[in-house]
Amino acid sequence: QVQFVESGGGLVQPGGSLRLSCATSGSIFRIYAMGWYRQAPGKQREWVATITTGGITNYLDAVKGRFTISRDNAKKTLYLQMNSLKPEDTAVYYCNQLSRTDVPTDSWGQGTQVAVSS
Repeated sequence: QVQFVESGGGLVQPGGSLRLSCATSGSIFRIYAMGWYRQAPGKQREWVATITTGGITNYLDAVKGRFTISRDNAKKTLYLQMNSLKPEDTAVYYCNQLSRTDVPTDSWGQGTQVAVSS
């Protein structure tokens, strides 16, 4: 079964940056599209960004121009570079592997907490 280990979160001031990482195991990483998701306190989990096997990216409108998703197939690792962070970006961030219809698996990691506050 595929497993995900997210890391890189922390407390940052508004306007700051963080780089999240997601190490995967249990699947052939390079053949799947991958996505980042987040869940803010009291809210449902929402999709943030996707990267296809060919490197095509797509973003939630609220993070376009500030976040960059990337992948290293050799390391089986997914990244999310987050710049110009805002308080509304505060959430637990998760990664997941996507099916051909962009549906994430049922296997979620523990996530990594991002807190944006002055």
